[in-house]
Amino acid sequence: MNQRSDVLTLEAVGKSFGTTTVLRDISLSVASNEFLTILGPSGSGKTTILRLIAGFEAPTTGRIMLDGADISQMPINRRPFNTVFQDYALFPHLSVRRNVGYGLMVRGVPKAEIGPRVEAVLAIVGLQDYALRLPRELSGGQRQRVALARAIICEPRVILLDEPLAALDVALRAQMCKFLKDIQRRLDIAFVFITHDQQEAIAMSDRIVVMRDGRIEQIGGPEELYGFPASRFVAGFFGENNLIDGVVRAIDGARCEVETPIGPLWGVTCGPAAAVGAEVHLSIRPEALVPGATEGHRFLVRDAQFAGPTTLIEAQGVEAPEVTLRLRLPSGGTRALPSVGDVVAIGWSEADARVIAAEGSNG
Repeated sequence: MNQRSDVLTLEAVGKSFGTTTVLRDISLSVASNEFLTILGPSGSGKTTILRLIAGFEAPTTGRIMLDGADISQMPINRRPFNTVFQDYALFPHLSVRRNVGYGLMVRGVPKAEIGPRVEAVLAIVGLQDYALRLPRELSGGQRQRVALARAIICEPRVILLDEPLAALDVALRAQMCKFLKDIQRRLDIAFVFITHDQQEAIAMSDRIVVMRDGRIEQIGGPEELYGFPASRFVAGFFGENNLIDGVVRAIDGARCEVETPIGPLWGVTCGPAAAVGAEVHLSIRPEALVPGATEGHRFLVRDAQFAGPTTLIEAQGVEAPEVTLRLRLPSGGTRALPSVGDVVAIGWSEADARVIAAEGSNG
């Protein structure tokens, strides 16, 4: 995306059901050709955001804007959005062709126009040879493509996807991730995708909104969230992570000295949480750790789990047993992997260690 043009904006949106508040001060924007994923655990509020955008619910506070106009109270059938649900919501007694064309029919589009448009959309999703089949005659992935075709055909400004891959097996889910991203690029419209699966989010998203307890924890691209988590929650939820407790002792530009149980560490990447005297966590991804480092810290290997292309090693500090690190190393390489009971020196590049706020220290 070279130029950003926002089609949809949520301004300080909140939602309560009776005395229960499920969303608090949600502010975010969606570009006209962006794949935006809202990621979070169950109960974080991500599906409520989708329902507010779609019009199934109205916000308690704040506004939802489309091209600068307030649509917070606009009826569902007037919003230029379509939703793909987890259960696909197909009509079981209608063929693929009639399911896809249903939206055009209820809008009063002439029959002579509906047919060619249905055929064109079925070609986009690769189902032109399945037009006469009923939903029960299709696989899960094919049914999802029918639901997507039905959402596409009415030419919405935004397509909303509510965990549409949740019912698929792992292999098919990976295929559908690529398919959805390819379709979004081809159509060049906004997709808002809801999931609790970080791998889905990483595979497809231009930007990711990480939710927690009804609030936005962090917004950024996949590489930004993975490399620069803003909180312990994001570091733990968005990919594997090692967290070492520490206190900032000195700051020099973008680098910090952090006192930790394994000794003072200089040159780590500072973040917004960095302030002299602040209690912080040092965040290091498992794949960034290097066993056998000449200037490493001594750790005892407690466990080793083979996981196909990688092996997950768990090691405990010799001088600081309260520190446990998890390393993810390539399996089957020319270099022997550490074994349970080995004492190894573990090191890492200064650039791969980042300071994030300790839980509760940033309010």
